[in-house]
Amino acid sequence: MSKNKQELSNSQRREGLKQIMSMLNSPRYEEGNAECFSPDYVSFDATSPLAGKKIAFLGSSITAGFAAKDVSFVDYLAAKDGVAITKSAISGTTLAGLTEDGYLERLYHDFDQKQNYDLFVCQLSTNDYKNDKELGKITPASQKENFDCETTLGAIEEVARYITTELDCPLVFYTCPQIEPVEQYQELVDLLKKIQEKWHFKVIDLFNNQALMAATSAHPNAMFDNIHPTREGYLKLWLPVFEQELTQILNK
Repeated sequence: MSKNKQELSNSQRREGLKQIMSMLNSPRYEEGNAECFSPDYVSFDATSPLAGKKIAFLGSSITAGFAAKDVSFVDYLAAKDGVAITKSAISGTTLAGLTEDGYLERLYHDFDQKQNYDLFVCQLSTNDYKNDKELGKITPASQKENFDCETTLGAIEEVARYITTELDCPLVFYTCPQIEPVEQYQELVDLLKKIQEKWHFKVIDLFNNQALMAATSAHPNAMFDNIHPTREGYLKLWLPVFEQELTQILNK
């Protein structure tokens, strides 16, 4: 490992330990992840239009449920709606790059091409700008392969290409809400919508969802920090949004 990569890895570990220690001393974390919010207490809805749908999820800490004891909206979709989930999510990982635990390598290896997924859902990572990944550029409409996967926009296009050609199922990106919006992420959300014009995937835009943010303000334990929901946030606020959005997408 190069010195720069080693320093970055050590920095990520220190930040991770800092976040874990803050969790252990946080009433918000404990109350937002109370036992009553466990998926074990969620009643299965056999009438859900999502029941039995095979949906794949790719992401980082927000898809993983970093501040929710490794439970996210994905797990509630399985518990309540009977979604057959395939979930590949590792905290701190980026879209850009071909590291072993990054988005692209997991995309290539964690999802069975024979599964015939009904839908593929990818998180627009909040980690790329934190890790100083190069943004890159959107390629011409005629270019359908050979993207610069060391850049964030190139990686997004590669995700779109792979899902379209190899998994052959509809693709959805979802953006992440932030209590205090970060300018770099706002820019990435805007560029994602420009890439959408080329690849015609769907976007579930939680970053610009004002109703969700208003509801978050009314539930002080719904978010552990600026970007990470607790179980209460995923169950009470995120789950209804994803149920509605995914149902609409699958019915079109």
